[in-house]
Amino acid sequence: MNNFLYRGTFFLFLLSASLCRAQTIKNFSLENMLKDDKLVISPKQDLKIMKDGSYNGVSVRGIAWLTGVTFSTGSIDIDLRGRDVFQQSFLGIAFHGIDTITYDAVYFRPFNFHSADTLRRKHCVQYISQPDYPWDRLRKEHPLVYESFVTPSLAATAWFHAHIVVGDDEIRVYVNQSEIPSLTVKKLNSRTDGLIGLWTDSLALNGDFANLVITPAK
Repeated sequence: MNNFLYRGTFFLFLLSASLCRAQTIKNFSLENMLKDDKLVISPKQDLKIMKDGSYNGVSVRGIAWLTGVTFSTGSIDIDLRGRDVFQQSFLGIAFHGIDTITYDAVYFRPFNFHSADTLRRKHCVQYISQPDYPWDRLRKEHPLVYESFVTPSLAATAWFHAHIVVGDDEIRVYVNQSEIPSLTVKKLNSRTDGLIGLWTDSLALNGDFANLVITPAK
């Protein structure tokens, strides 16, 4: 009987732990967040509701910060769609943000996804740490370390899924449920948490975002 009670207690402990982990997963309806004024963007940038078949989300030019949400370590899942326009489509996720000047970001360059230029295809996904480590400094001082090709290959104008894993000192980026990371880099600052937002280059074209899921590590 004691052994039965022990097994039952242990099962309940595992079930409780599993439920606690499941409860930490946070799903965000970006469309509803915009309607409820829970996405904040700077003036002269663009933020609007986007609908495309089963994808309901937002279209962004600039950085749209989530209000009342901070992120430390864990994973970020997001569906994205860019544009096949050379040097005009950059989109991803900003995190550990303080403001629009100081933040980290992982972003994609869809116009490079199917480039005939082999080097350009190695510039498809990028990590930056603003303001000290912008993309051009990283490319000059550490070529092909903080940017890479994507695995698997993607169409420039198609929706794709990004799974971004942020650890204490390492960041990994997976695309379309691949088990192979497209990018693995070391963090370039000591910030441990901060704001999280939908990121695009404010001087380029809008990017589309849907189905945001944040899973904290703790």
